Amino acid sequence: MATPSPYAEALARIPARERDIEVLGSRTHLVEYGEPDADRTVVLVHGFRGDHHGLGPVVAQLPRIRFIAPDLPGFGASEPLVGRAHDLAGYTAWLDAFLHATGVHGTAVLLGHSFGSIVVSAAVASGVPTPRVILVNPIGQNALAGPRGVLTRLAVGFYRVGAALPERLGFAALRSRLVTRIMSVTMAKTDDRTLRRWIHEEHDRYFSAFANRDSLLEAFRTSVSHDVSEFAAAVAPATLLIVADEDDITPLSAQQHLVTLFPDARLEVITGVGHLIHYEKPVEAAAAIRGFLA
Repeated sequence: MATPSPYAEALARIPARERDIEVLGSRTHLVEYGEPDADRTVVLVHGFRGDHHGLGPVVAQLPRIRFIAPDLPGFGASEPLVGRAHDLAGYTAWLDAFLHATGVHGTAVLLGHSFGSIVVSAAVASGVPTPRVILVNPIGQNALAGPRGVLTRLAVGFYRVGAALPERLGFAALRSRLVTRIMSVTMAKTDDRTLRRWIHEEHDRYFSAFANRDSLLEAFRTSVSHDVSEFAAAVAPATLLIVADEDDITPLSAQQHLVTLFPDARLEVITGVGHLIHYEKPVEAAAAIRGFLA
């Protein structure tokens, strides 16, 4: 029996509209939350191997904001990019085109979580306009340098094996529930057993929803080859960094350095949580977002 989401009741009270649109020649799936005429629109860019569901707990705490939550190309119900690599140039071109396609280019606040923080910061640094930027669990330094750098190296080896195997075997290996569970157990910090169980089930449900092996491998290489610090100095809009004191990918000391690289940024530290702020501390994250947008 599935563990009920602790945020389901609040999220169910927010209107949601699901649809597909064409972006750069391929189908992008999105969910739009909130009222279309809300004062603020925020576009959500999720993390590696996730989809629009991941940031739902944060959306649930902010009923007066309109959120547009796409599945990144190659993940969730979105098709891979056509004729483009799933590298940083491909993802930033897609985000720019997506903002045009949804009619919010230059008006929507951009929020990126984890890998999404790299995509958002790279896009804004390259000239994609937005009034404000929010980065949740930003990748503030190369993932190989983090507190769990050894696990990142193991992940690199795992993806190399997935690439080297025959296609069917490689695809099956990359969708391994055991690997997903190891990752989930490593990142979850909460002592609440019910919440931990729900987090693991969320990862089981959504972390294997990728289109094909090639797009996944390209995205993985992108995720471990870049970090937000490369682009921070060129991100001109006011920026909020929501970080965790127990993040195994980017330690707090690196986040405290990262915030100094932006022209106009502030740091919100959430305690007692790691790389899953959106699952474990969405109320605190939403409070920080609400204050920043006010």
